Amino acid sequence: MPDDANSAPVGEGPLIGAAACIPAKRRTVPVLAVWLRDLIISLAISSFIIVFLYQPVKVEGTSMMPSLDDQERIFVNKFVYKLEPIERGDIVVFRYPRDVSKSFIKRVVAVAGDRVRIAAGQVYVNGQRLEEDYVAEAYADQRSMSEVAVPAGSYFLLGDHRNMSNDSRDFGPVDSRFIYGKAVFGYWPMDKMGRVK
Repeated sequence: MPDDANSAPVGEGPLIGAAACIPAKRRTVPVLAVWLRDLIISLAISSFIIVFLYQPVKVEGTSMMPSLDDQERIFVNKFVYKLEPIERGDIVVFRYPRDVSKSFIKRVVAVAGDRVRIAAGQVYVNGQRLEEDYVAEAYADQRSMSEVAVPAGSYFLLGDHRNMSNDSRDFGPVDSRFIYGKAVFGYWPMDKMGRVK
């Protein structure tokens, strides 16, 4: 009954079904392209941040306890010292002067031009006793060191765990060219998450 108003022309049913599938396939391709574009942009931004600004670092060893624990994960700001000077109290990451393939992390206790001496474990900078609340009593030591002058462009670095630290008492002041970042933020373990002090 070709004149029936309710009947559809032969062959239209399958064509409508096929037409409905085409836009769905076309929509999938742009969604994947957008997702891939966003992923590439995110990776590029992350790479820029890691290469030029912040670098994740794993602390190995106990020389900075209790401030930083062995295996703790932190972010190091690699750009900050292009904008501001290295200061006393900063925790810095640097290439070990005797083997630049190794990196150490220590605290700055004296800057260029300062005079440093240690008497029975107590640090004196320019004749003034240094207040070091970051050195726990259990980690202090009784070593002494004759006064030294920190050369231009160098820094005197000590670990907070004084009786377990290989630092400027052993290898001397560190030239600024070896220092490549400042420890700024701990992110693992979770209970130590926060700004590094």
